[in-house]
Amino acid sequence: MGRLDLRRALLALAGLGLVGLFLALGTWQVQRRAWKLDLIARVEAGLQAEPFAPPPKAEWEHLDRRAIEYRRVRVSGRFEHDRAALVQALTERGGGFWVLTPLVRADGTTVLINRGFVPGDRKARTDRASGEPAGEVTVTGLLRLPEPGGGFLRHNDPAADRWYSRDVAAIAIARNLDEIAPYFVDADAAPNPGGLPVGGLTVVAFRNDHLVYALTWYALALMSAGALIYAWRRPRPEAWT
Repeated sequence: MGRLDLRRALLALAGLGLVGLFLALGTWQVQRRAWKLDLIARVEAGLQAEPFAPPPKAEWEHLDRRAIEYRRVRVSGRFEHDRAALVQALTERGGGFWVLTPLVRADGTTVLINRGFVPGDRKARTDRASGEPAGEVTVTGLLRLPEPGGGFLRHNDPAADRWYSRDVAAIAIARNLDEIAPYFVDADAAPNPGGLPVGGLTVVAFRNDHLVYALTWYALALMSAGALIYAWRRPRPEAWT
């Protein structure tokens, strides 16, 4: 095989590999789109369903994440306001904090409740004392899964009591909470005494750009195939230069 034939063979292999890669990426985005549409459908169905009791302790080790996340739940117990954690938040009301408060149920287990948002200048308990109900309460909201580690480029710092994500396990250790559920609940918009915290601010929205990405990859595959065919059919030069 001459140098020219070898060059054309290598070009063909590289071109076919590129076309195959773009096709694979396009197909992957199609599969991701199907997964995302299924997720959206499940979440929307859960948001419309009647509230159910959150999974009990016997089910904690084998939770079906697909079946429970963003489902409406109703849970009763008593708040331990002195063990609440403030998690930095950015909402439609601006910057501030989520108030995550342990709710101790009758069976002795604990569920972290995201009671809602407070602005930065109202983070002190003394500034929102009227919004801390005593005794038995019932909370309705969305079941959420933990957010371990922290936020974007910001790690939770339990020692300094700085929280950037709703990390259930880390908060439980920092607050010495026993038998805590491996999920938390975002409270709904039912008003709290004194107006704070403000619940019902959960944003349930999922980006679904997978079709655009898939078409982009498939277009690149088509262009690569066209370029390869053109290069292969182009007349050979008479001599190697």
